[in-house]
Amino acid sequence: VVMDNGTVQVYLSNPGGFVTRIQYNGTDNLLEVLSESDDIGYWDVVWSEAGSTGTTGTFEKIVGTSFSVITENEEQVEICFTSKWDPSLKGKRAPLNIDKRYVMLRNSSGFYSYAIFEHLQEWPAFNIPQIRIVYKLRKDKFHFMTVSDNRQRFMPLPEDRSPERGKALVPPEAVLLVDPVEPEFKGEVDDKYQYSNENKDLKVHGWISSQSEADPAMGFWVIIPSNEFRSGGPVKQNLTSHVGPYCLAMFLSAHYAGEDIVLKLQPNEPWKKVFGPIFVYLNTLLDADDPLELWEDANHQMEEEVQSWPYDFPASEDFQKTSQRGSVCGILLVRDRCLSDEYIIARDAYVGVAPPGEAGSWQRECKGYQFWSRTNEEGYFSINNIRSGDYNLYAWVPGFIGDYWNNAVLTITPGCEIDAGDIIYEPPRDGPTLWEIGIPDRSANGFYVPDPNPNFINKLFVNHPDKFRQYGLWERYAELYPNEDLIYTVGASDYTKDWFFAQVTRKQEDGSYRGTTWQIKFNLDDVEASKIYKLRLSLASANVSELQVRVNDSKQDPALFTTGVIGKDNAIARHGIHGLYWLFSIDVPGLLLENGVNTIFLTQTMATGPLALFQGIMYDYIRLEDTKL
Repeated sequence: VVMDNGTVQVYLSNPGGFVTRIQYNGTDNLLEVLSESDDIGYWDVVWSEAGSTGTTGTFEKIVGTSFSVITENEEQVEICFTSKWDPSLKGKRAPLNIDKRYVMLRNSSGFYSYAIFEHLQEWPAFNIPQIRIVYKLRKDKFHFMTVSDNRQRFMPLPEDRSPERGKALVPPEAVLLVDPVEPEFKGEVDDKYQYSNENKDLKVHGWISSQSEADPAMGFWVIIPSNEFRSGGPVKQNLTSHVGPYCLAMFLSAHYAGEDIVLKLQPNEPWKKVFGPIFVYLNTLLDADDPLELWEDANHQMEEEVQSWPYDFPASEDFQKTSQRGSVCGILLVRDRCLSDEYIIARDAYVGVAPPGEAGSWQRECKGYQFWSRTNEEGYFSINNIRSGDYNLYAWVPGFIGDYWNNAVLTITPGCEIDAGDIIYEPPRDGPTLWEIGIPDRSANGFYVPDPNPNFINKLFVNHPDKFRQYGLWERYAELYPNEDLIYTVGASDYTKDWFFAQVTRKQEDGSYRGTTWQIKFNLDDVEASKIYKLRLSLASANVSELQVRVNDSKQDPALFTTGVIGKDNAIARHGIHGLYWLFSIDVPGLLLENGVNTIFLTQTMATGPLALFQGIMYDYIRLEDTKL
């Protein structure tokens, strides 16, 4: 099957629906000609049986079994490759009906793709950890990758990651380039997770081909114009492009979240969701001296796509058009009586609607749609083009702990314009701050991130604001604290220099690992034994960790507080500066405190199994409150 508008020609297998060839600007195929035709442009799903745990499962390319032309006129063509499930396929294929759609518009330099996934009520329960689109480009042409304005570089070849030329590290996605084809990459570490991005910033990424007089540079870009169909909210991190050269559109993944965000369909649960459309944009600038002008052009195209959302051309009735959607606006204010007697304007806050749940449930939500906006300088927000349906209103404010949640069901109907008025968020607070460490922004980025081991660097991240993306930073902790664990003294220490970005395990001489205990030392005057003080622990990440809190007695048994074993976001191993957000509020009896110097002991106890080096937590913010309200 061929879609052709005179600018781009896209070839697809029939009835499988795999993209097998993309012709553009005189190049016969932008996709990797050395690979099998069903392995260079495809949708896939990872699924597992109900009751199974973890984030892995059966990898399945989505293979169409019938083909149809949905729309064909002078302005556009839309084609569909359908995959149907029936009980005879139980255990062999994911129990889903899937419509893969491809759309090409007149005079458009690219093509769109979207899919409708449906699970019928009577079908088996099962889990879905991942849904995505993959494009594998020609490695002889595409060598320069761009995923953001400050993450752009020439990339190694896939052969450089082979056992013959590279050394797999831990985790194995990271490879030390020992004998790369191009010597300039020797000694660097390549890892696809170093190029992840948060959903809110993951709108366009891709590759630029090599340039010559006879062969001008071309760009291959994946543009994702909306986050509504992606799971986990605006700061959920996803893969982008990486060595291959590969270009991904991630719709659902457990990366940086773990099993908490695996889509689990229960018995007798119907489900339907539209993923996309996303746009594959191709460009070339014949008179351009700088190939990076292709990136600038791709950004302009991305802005056009965002402004055009929701698109008016998809033929499926499951994709709601503008007239079927509604909007919500309002003003978000913060009431914190310890900071101000007046309401505080919530500037640059995140406000969103997501399926009904509980405070913060949006970061683990993966079955429905989410719509988010940021407040302006006056705290005003407007969330537009919300699909019809039932939602709750959620928000969080940088600079304040906790989550706003309104449990009233917000029903969006076609054309509605709901003014929510003034929304008041009261963050957790029992009394004035006695001391605090960090800034509450759901990230560990304000804490101390060390320089990497010079034997394991990615040159892109040298003198880069995303220093945390370097490989192996977890090993630096024991080098910086060889004899004893971190001790932080309130009033003397500086959290930007003296608070390591992650509380990781410590490697022993026998190669095993053990948990670590950090100390916070602080002075108190006029301690009242009958009073209950409040410790706020805000975590930016947790990976199979248990955090125990003790006060003035490192042997206190049982501990004053334990989180229990929490988290599987694996953000430390994957060079993220945050995973999922956690907030714990802990009562500290005045009986345990003393006038003068006090010590809080924070013990991360877990250090088991082959990946014990990645068990740990990242703090967002810590605060001790008095209770004089």
